[in-house]
Amino acid sequence: MENRTTLKKTLKPHWVWAVALGSSIGWGAFVQPVNWMATSGPLGAIIGFIIGALLMMLIAVSYGFLIKTFPVSGGEFAYTYYSLGRTHAFVSGWFLTLGYICIVALNASALSLMFKYIFPQFLETLFMYQVAGWDVYFVEIIIATVALGLFGYFNVKGNSFSGRLQFIFCAVMIGAVVLIFALTGLHPEPVFQNISPAFPVGTTSIGATLSIVAIAPWAYVGFDNIPQVAEEFDFPAKKAFGLIIGALAFAGLLYVLMILSTAMASPWESLVAAGHLWGTGFAIQELLGVAGIAILIIALIMGIFTGLNGFIISTSRLLFAMSRAKFIPESFGKTHPKYKTPHISIVVTVIVSMVAPWFGREALTWIVDMSSIGVTIAYFYTCYTAFSMFAWKESNALERKLIVGPVKKALAGLGMIASLAFLALLLIPGSPAFLGVESRIALVAWIVLGVIFYLSKRSKLNSLPKEKLDYLILGEDGVKFLQNK
Repeated sequence: MENRTTLKKTLKPHWVWAVALGSSIGWGAFVQPVNWMATSGPLGAIIGFIIGALLMMLIAVSYGFLIKTFPVSGGEFAYTYYSLGRTHAFVSGWFLTLGYICIVALNASALSLMFKYIFPQFLETLFMYQVAGWDVYFVEIIIATVALGLFGYFNVKGNSFSGRLQFIFCAVMIGAVVLIFALTGLHPEPVFQNISPAFPVGTTSIGATLSIVAIAPWAYVGFDNIPQVAEEFDFPAKKAFGLIIGALAFAGLLYVLMILSTAMASPWESLVAAGHLWGTGFAIQELLGVAGIAILIIALIMGIFTGLNGFIISTSRLLFAMSRAKFIPESFGKTHPKYKTPHISIVVTVIVSMVAPWFGREALTWIVDMSSIGVTIAYFYTCYTAFSMFAWKESNALERKLIVGPVKKALAGLGMIASLAFLALLLIPGSPAFLGVESRIALVAWIVLGVIFYLSKRSKLNSLPKEKLDYLILGEDGVKFLQNK
């Protein structure tokens, strides 16, 4: 059996928690509240995010078990390989790669959007062209490129460095959000009356809430970065489930606090009607002045930084795992001679993300919307794998060599149903979250590209013995688990 390249075990529990939380929050919590309230109203948005967090926790049960069983890089890619083989593993990895890289690029472009609000005259110089109604300026491309390059460098230097940074960023972000909420809620003006009405006029409360629940895979994507770095834990993998639940709980709380803060700061219906470039920023500045917008900008910057850092980590680990298994070129699986990080995968992630800002933010959001499908597919595969490994009762376990766990099997089954429900909301015409035409075209294009790439690699992949793939993808602990079965 050939040598299997592995990554150093350097990640501490609070760093891993910060990777999940910071990736789940990103820029959206600070930029999108007005858009969410336009669709669902303050109460609909809040209930939707709480339900979304609970559904993600349901799915997290399967993740917790599988991380403990297979503590390897690759996460969903590895789990899908175990339960359904190489073709499905490729599908899972292919969609996840696109989803993760798009989120890296979108976080970088969010930094430019922030500068556009604060320093519009500075950013809106050197106009280049327009894509889908979005003006592309050379300055915003430079800002996104510099940010990507900087965080790529941080990640090449090692997980100890990037993990410590991630935790610091998360701590500052949480403190800033709590401070904004406190200053808004304690303001002498009667801010609580601004939250009314709870739902948009002419929209049912159920429909308004479901439109937010449907974006939960996008809003909370990031907790699944934990399995991508499981190989680098310097603590027992069984702790991962608690870290995921903690990260999801904090993420849900931060979403709710930012929606409430925005709604209290200014009548939300007037914010929606005004169509501000950054509605939350406008509302907070109007109520709290320069100090308020400064705190919000700090929170936004930290959210962007944690999203950039977290998804560069997870994307590079996914590419590393797929390369180690011979699914993609082997150069992606090389590690840095000094830092022992998958530097080629990190560099490629950053370079591909640098291309995105040239196409304009509007075009990029089409791809990101489509990538929600890929993330949800990965959730389904993970829950299916866990479901297939559990038995309802001991007789079934003995017959099929499964693990007795009726409660966990039921939860994994509910996770599968939740994943399918998310897919239905995104794909069924008439659904409140039905993908737009552009996103559906992007989805079809990515599927076609995946089919072409897989067919070109199929003969080589099929020639690899199963025992070799088991070792390369699942590692020594995974092979022992298979042998014990």
